[in-house]
Amino acid sequence: MRKEQQTIKLHDLIEALSLPDSALVNQRVPKKMLVENGAPTTSDKRRINDGIEEIHWLAALKPNTIGVPEYSDDIREYLEIALLAVTLRPEAKAGRLAELIHRAIPYPLFLILVQGDLTIISLTHKRRAQNEADKFVLDGDSVDVTVSGNASSSAEVFRQFWDALALSKQPRASLLQLYQGWIDTVVALQAAQISGAFSQANSKEAAIARREAVQKCWELEAKIAFLRNAAAKEKQMGRRVELNLEIKGLVTKLTEMKGKL
Repeated sequence: MRKEQQTIKLHDLIEALSLPDSALVNQRVPKKMLVENGAPTTSDKRRINDGIEEIHWLAALKPNTIGVPEYSDDIREYLEIALLAVTLRPEAKAGRLAELIHRAIPYPLFLILVQGDLTIISLTHKRRAQNEADKFVLDGDSVDVTVSGNASSSAEVFRQFWDALALSKQPRASLLQLYQGWIDTVVALQAAQISGAFSQANSKEAAIARREAVQKCWELEAKIAFLRNAAAKEKQMGRRVELNLEIKGLVTKLTEMKGKL
C-alpha cells in the first residue's frame, strides 16, 4: 500500500468533526490565562510565552450545544468539552506545551496543535484532585496523533479516520463517553499508522487492548532501531551475530503485535 504525506488544514479538521453551529465559539484566548493557570515553573511560563503564537477557543461542546448529557461522579466531572486550536512557533516543544495546555483548562480538551505543516490532535482524561474537590488533574498520559506534516499513511486510511471523527459517529450517552470515543478514534489512527489498516474497536475491552498493543509496538520499534544502530557499530563478529539474532526475535514479536492492532 503506497503511503504519502498528508496535507491537512485546520479548517479541514474542524469540518470533519461536523459540529453544529450552536457549539461554535471562535474566540481568541490570551496566553496570560495559560501562564497563570498552567505554568508551575518559571521555565514553563517562558515556554508558553516563547512557544505559542496564538490560541483560539473554537467550540464549547455542552448538553445545550450538542445535545449530549453531562457526566459527573466522585472521580470525574464532564460538563463541557472544549475544542482548542493552538498555533506554535517553529522552535516550540509541542509535547510539553500540550501537557501544560491540558493542565491549564479545567475542561477536557480536544486540542489541536498547529506547528508549520505539522498538525497534532491531543486528548487526555481528567479526574478530580484527591485533596481539592474543586480542582482537576490529568488522568494518565495524553493520546496524541500527528495528522499532517510528518505523518505518513495511505489516503484511504485518512479518509476513514476523517469520516470516523464526526460527532454523529461518536457515542452520545454522555460527554465522558463522547470524549472516550474520540480517544479511541485517535488510537485507531495510531494503530493504522503502524499496520496500514484503519478500523474502529468494537468494544471497550478491544479499545484498551489496542492502545496497549500500540504502545508495545512503539517500544519494540525503538528497541529494534537502537539494536540495529549498535550492531552497525559493533566490531566483534560474535557480538554482532548476537545482536542480529536479538533483532530478528524482536522483529518477529513486532509482527505478532501488529496482528493485534
